[in-house]
Amino acid sequence: MDAIVLFSIIIVAASILQTSTGFGFSIMATPFLLLLFEPKEAIQINLILSLVISVALIRKVHQDVDVTILKRFITGSFSGLVLGIVIFLYVNTAQLKLVVSLVILLLTFLLILSFRVKQTKERDFFVGGISGALTTSIGMPGPPLLLYFSGTGASKEKIRATTLAFYLFIYSASLAVQIVFVGATQTVWVSSALALPLVIIGLVVGQKLFMWVSQRLFRLFTYILLLFTGFYLLLERLISNG
Repeated sequence: MDAIVLFSIIIVAASILQTSTGFGFSIMATPFLLLLFEPKEAIQINLILSLVISVALIRKVHQDVDVTILKRFITGSFSGLVLGIVIFLYVNTAQLKLVVSLVILLLTFLLILSFRVKQTKERDFFVGGISGALTTSIGMPGPPLLLYFSGTGASKEKIRATTLAFYLFIYSASLAVQIVFVGATQTVWVSSALALPLVIIGLVVGQKLFMWVSQRLFRLFTYILLLFTGFYLLLERLISNG
């Protein structure tokens, strides 16, 4: 019963966050889902539910999508998807999480100190590649996009719409790669199906919240999520070492 309650809270909270900001489901859900499921199952449940949210929302936000950047993200992600599954299958993901956590924390602190980066074609491709690699390896495509968009000072509408559109591709591709190379258990499909009503609740509440979130508060949410992700991955690595 405790596991069911925890699962319900995780899915609703993460769905609200994803709907109201365009990111955050993976960042919030994955660490806690790992408490309830095997790593492979947690990542795949995250991929399925994140894809559902993106499909449900894209019609409402498609007019705010930056199509040029989106195409570059997708193109760049192809190589990242392949690299990510290789990392997932053969590389020590604990070491990867340590590196990712330190990079996220460093760049987030730079953003808080008003560090800014100029958006370029080459950087668009690079960010898409990193996001693709992190999706198939640890199920977290969001941090590179958040860091990049925050550094360029993009509007909350553009961030939400473009990331959701990118997630439609990256989650679909990552899920397909995971199923082909790793397979999916019955637990993944049953748990995902049971979570759908909870996702719907999150979609409704999140849509309401988005209308009330200012650009300044949106940026604050971004920093908090990035810091949480960085510290979580770092702490997880330190505990596993201990």
